[in-house]
Amino acid sequence: MRKKDRLIGLLAVLPALLLVITFSAYPIAFAFFISFTRTNGLTFEWRWLENYIAMVNDPIVQQVFVNNLKYLIAIPLVIFVAVVVSVLLFERVRGWKFFRIIFFLPNVLSIAVIGIMFRNAFGYYGGVNQALGLFGIAPVEFFTDGNLAIAIIILALVWSGFGYMSLLLFAGLTAINPAVFEAAAIDGAGWWKRLWYITLPNIRRVLGFVFIINVIYTFTGLFGFVFVMTAGGPGYDTTTIDYLVYLRAFSSSNLGSGAALAVMLFLFIGILTLLQNKVFKLQEED
Repeated sequence: MRKKDRLIGLLAVLPALLLVITFSAYPIAFAFFISFTRTNGLTFEWRWLENYIAMVNDPIVQQVFVNNLKYLIAIPLVIFVAVVVSVLLFERVRGWKFFRIIFFLPNVLSIAVIGIMFRNAFGYYGGVNQALGLFGIAPVEFFTDGNLAIAIIILALVWSGFGYMSLLLFAGLTAINPAVFEAAAIDGAGWWKRLWYITLPNIRRVLGFVFIINVIYTFTGLFGFVFVMTAGGPGYDTTTIDYLVYLRAFSSSNLGSGAALAVMLFLFIGILTLLQNKVFKLQEED
């Protein structure tokens, strides 16, 4: 490549590089810095690992981490629903084009809207309790019990996420050679055998990708749901790590504590992603 072409290439990527450094690399580096300090944003007092040690020994952080593990229950649920829906769409059941649009609709709604919908539906005077009342069942206070509140948030997660996951899996299904299914049908393979021995193995990489992004989302993307539906309560029973980062960073006088938690979450997600990538062997060729 000529020197002039190399220079043009560098100039072409320079604006994007500046944006990445300004809005991504610099904030991350600054978060690393203040995680070792006690700071209110104006003054900085170097505290070495004090924030990290306090965080590891903090029972609230431990409880919140367990909460996040509970939210992982949403992953097999959303993948199961997405697989069923994508296979049905791929086999073009009656009205498949209409259902493809309907199932994707939750993805065009903001998290705040979805959260408000579920909060109102499962509120004490919401539609769910009114429906239960028709069968003589007393109203349930879904959001005063931690486990019930987590179950409602998981339900909202599955409802809002399965449509997008279905489209990803549907794209993977369309890449399979139709002759494989035709040969299996000629050999007498039924629907379940085709699903188990042909469909699922051929979309293994897509399933791995869907699994990884769902794990990352469960640890980093629940802020909106928790903020709108429960505000982390009752107590800290539904609080997630990303929501606790917000509470510690912006609702206290020590930004360093929240930064330490954010850094630990960043490293945890990075390590988890590498491990999952290794398990699913996404980089290897078939």
